[in-house]
Parts: sequence; C-alpha cells; structure tokens
Amino acid sequence: MSDRIRILLFCRAPAEGPEVIERAYHEISRTLADTPGLLGNELLHSLIEDDAFAVMSEWESFEAFHAWDEGPEHKGQTAGLRPYQDRTRRPWDMYAVRASY
Repeated sequence: MSDRIRILLFCRAPAEGPEVIERAYHEISRTLADTPGLLGNELLHSLIEDDAFAVMSEWESFEAFHAWDEGPEHKGQTAGLRPYQDRTRRPWDMYAVRASY
C-alpha cells in the first residue's frame, strides 16, 4: 500500500472551446511546479464526451495535499479552472493508491 493519492478535478469546456481549458491548465501547472508534495499532474480529455476534461494530480501523501489545499495560495493558484468545473456531478474526487505495477 502506498501513501500516494490522486485528485481528479472534472471540467467542462465552455462554448469558446477546449482551448480555454488547456490554457488554464498550463498556466496553473506552471504556478504549481514547485509545490511541496505534488508529484505531477495530467490533463485528460474524454474520448466519449468532447467537452469533458479531468485534471489528475498525484501527491506524495494526503498530508501534503491537505497542507496545500488549506494553504493561502491554493484558491488563487487554481482560480483559472474554477469556472469550468463540472457542476453536473461532484466536481472533484480523491483516491488513494492501493496498488500499482
């Protein structure tokens, strides 16, 4: 069992197109590059729904994620994607890595 966790943030592209999501993702990722405990992130695009995206971030532990999530910079760092969160579902979820190969 690992202490690593993964956070999924679900987004929907606006009428202006998917480029809006991609731009916001790249801007946010640059600001998060040196965040303690963040191992990396990926922008995922649905093969089923053209306007559906998910951002998957991997953290070394729940404690590292929680420290950042509760910190003063979190809201400002992630503001660029907040308007595009998919509100038709829970806009985010958190998973623990139970096994990997």
